[in-house]
Amino acid sequence: MNKSIYILVFTLLSLYGYSQEILRVNDAVRITLKNDYNIKVAENSSNISLNNASIYNNNYLPKVTGRAGVNYRNQKVDIDYHNAPSSNVSGSSALGYSGSLGLNYTLFDGMYRSYNYEKSKELYNLSQLQVRQVIEATLLEMFTGYYTVANLTETTESLKQSLSISKVRLLRAQYGAEYGTKTQLDVLNAEVDVNTDSISFLNSKQNLANAKRNLNVLMGRNVTDEFAIDTLVSYEVLYALDTLMTMAKAENIRLLSTQKSLELNEFDIKLFQTNRIPTIGLNGSYAWNNTNYNDKNSMAKQTVLGPQAEISLVWNIFDGGRTKTGVQNAIIATETSLVKQEQTQKYVERDVINAYTTYKNSLFVMEAERVNLTTNKRNFDRSSEQYQLGQLTSVEFRQAQLNSLRAETRFNQAKYQAKIYELALFKLTGELMNMKF
Repeated sequence: MNKSIYILVFTLLSLYGYSQEILRVNDAVRITLKNDYNIKVAENSSNISLNNASIYNNNYLPKVTGRAGVNYRNQKVDIDYHNAPSSNVSGSSALGYSGSLGLNYTLFDGMYRSYNYEKSKELYNLSQLQVRQVIEATLLEMFTGYYTVANLTETTESLKQSLSISKVRLLRAQYGAEYGTKTQLDVLNAEVDVNTDSISFLNSKQNLANAKRNLNVLMGRNVTDEFAIDTLVSYEVLYALDTLMTMAKAENIRLLSTQKSLELNEFDIKLFQTNRIPTIGLNGSYAWNNTNYNDKNSMAKQTVLGPQAEISLVWNIFDGGRTKTGVQNAIIATETSLVKQEQTQKYVERDVINAYTTYKNSLFVMEAERVNLTTNKRNFDRSSEQYQLGQLTSVEFRQAQLNSLRAETRFNQAKYQAKIYELALFKLTGELMNMKF
């Protein structure tokens, strides 16, 4: 009878699982990368940086302007002569039309636009690093949520199985009390255990539902979407610490960002220094101007048509010391970036060593819990046989049941915690987005 109930429980669990969407790790990654809000915001910021890195935004192209106008004037003109009588003209009016096409272009600006263009491209590269940083942080958060759901899924199933076992024990105690082989105390103890297991099962079920909703939010899906989880866990090959450290120094996102900030500071020095170099500009226009005068003027009409060009040189000989101050501050900012880079490198080295040792320890704990689980399951199976034969008290059987349940819970926690530690380690080495899921 006991065996039949076990089979029924596992059958129901199987049917329940297959009636829902099976969410696997690679599916969760794909959905998160597509829907996450923080990633979308970071990508939009990067697209702005890409637009800023265009030649359209760095003064490489000339400015062309078109202009047209109408002018009317009506004036009283008084004229005083040295050797002739004064005269005046009232009602002198003129109506003029004009149009021009102008071109302004900087031929040379002391390499300012060249340095600024290179800086804008580096700012875009920095924005790409920031997008990657957001993606890595988002994926690690999603993985934590995913494996929390997986852990709670197995815990809930274990508690459900334990509840079924307790119900069977209660039924046996009730039958035994009817036939005189069990006491009423056995029945009460079994009822207490059923209630305890029911509460544990319901709490775990609620925690699982909450964790699923949290995972849906992390993936940018509808909060109420239902799914089942893939509880299969695999681990990557663990490299030697020296190899991981080399990978981190080459690909860690924090180190790459500090290096990029240092390069940007160096561009700021060059940009300030260009203020000491003269600039050469070209201005040209083609204009038409037509003015019609009334009969009070000596001229009846005046028309001007033709091109005009100018090359100018501007040299900011002294700007009150602003350039000097700017260069000094940029040099100090560069030195600060060097200090931060060295500090970040120490932090990354520490974090990699801590993550590596923590992950190795978690693998050892997982294997120890696996052995412990096997031992407790054997003990529970043997206790079940002895209990059915009446060779073990209900209290002793209950203890064996709890030991088995706790061992299974600890193993599941160790299994998923080890995976999360592995992912955190690969994030530090810059390999998180290169892993196969």
